[in-house]
Amino acid sequence: MRNSNVLISGASIGGPALAHWLIRYGFNVTVVEKAPALRPGGQAVDFKGETHLTVLRRMGIMDAVRAQRTAGVDEEIVDADDRRLAVVPSEFTGGDLEIRRGDLSRILYDRTAPACEYVFGDSITSLTETQDGVHVTFERSAPRTFDLVVGADGIHSNVRRLAFGPESAYVRHLGHYYALVELDEDFGTVPRMYNEPGRMAAAGGTKASAFFVFASEPLDYDRYDAGAQKEVLARVYAGMGWRTPEIMKAVDRAEDVYLDSISQVSIDHYSKGRVVLLGDSAYGNTLGGFGTGLAVVGAYVLAGELAAAGGDHHAAFAAYERQLRGYAKVAENGNAGPFLAPATRARIRMRNWMFRYRFLLGLMMKVADRYATGIELKDYSQIIRL
Repeated sequence: MRNSNVLISGASIGGPALAHWLIRYGFNVTVVEKAPALRPGGQAVDFKGETHLTVLRRMGIMDAVRAQRTAGVDEEIVDADDRRLAVVPSEFTGGDLEIRRGDLSRILYDRTAPACEYVFGDSITSLTETQDGVHVTFERSAPRTFDLVVGADGIHSNVRRLAFGPESAYVRHLGHYYALVELDEDFGTVPRMYNEPGRMAAAGGTKASAFFVFASEPLDYDRYDAGAQKEVLARVYAGMGWRTPEIMKAVDRAEDVYLDSISQVSIDHYSKGRVVLLGDSAYGNTLGGFGTGLAVVGAYVLAGELAAAGGDHHAAFAAYERQLRGYAKVAENGNAGPFLAPATRARIRMRNWMFRYRFLLGLMMKVADRYATGIELKDYSQIIRL
């Protein structure tokens, strides 16, 4: 399998992490990304437990990630008059190591770009499997044939749609949406969160950004149109108290807006023929707290098994699924929407009450750590590399 040509769709986290390992094992890698460039900034992502940290060390990027880690800051839950009701400790939201998604993506890109091909501003339009490979057509580039294709393109995976079937068969909307907006205005050094039934707005902290979660049935809007996303937010947050009107004015001026559903992926098999899924495309649960760790661990396992299989992608994909299926079950649990945007004032009070008792938080964090370490990592270091 060495020197095989692998196409990866998606240049966020899972795709470049997989490229990192495949390059080490002697594969020829191409990464295609629909966006015109790497997306900077973005929400903070975190790593929990020794399993996640072990993979970062084996990748050789631990120091780089630590150098750009976000500063742990407690978040305040406030009322409409900005009075503190509860405090969300930084260790609850940030895991053992937290970094902004865009910063992590840049670290991975910088370490892989010299040795593989990145194609930005393009997308796969068809996948046709042949006896010897997968014939791929693109929106802009000329058709090419690859030995393997990997869908690391998120919860709305284009590769999954083309190879497995429509999104509606595998993605379940969990009743809420979330939005992250990069602002041009500072709302204070302490991040604050405010709730009204079914709605949450947050702003402040070291990065000028706003975060929203709200209950909603599935919405019809263009996920790539910032103006359309702003219109949704303006409609949902009209009339909300606290500093929300000020925040929404800043949102209206913003250029970087990301709005998406809180959804969960459920699929029987991670692979089909020469196509395999990685990260959120296979086992995504929006805001579930484990997505980045699952993607990085999954990339480590998938690449290692491909290298160890010595040309048998069927055996490699089966071994990858055996190891990840149980570990990824954590993504089947939980829905962050009702926790972040409780449906009633009584539920808001109950959620706030929980943060006043550190032993409850400690129990929750211990459970999260057990989930994050629930896999025995193989050591692939003895595989011959270039």
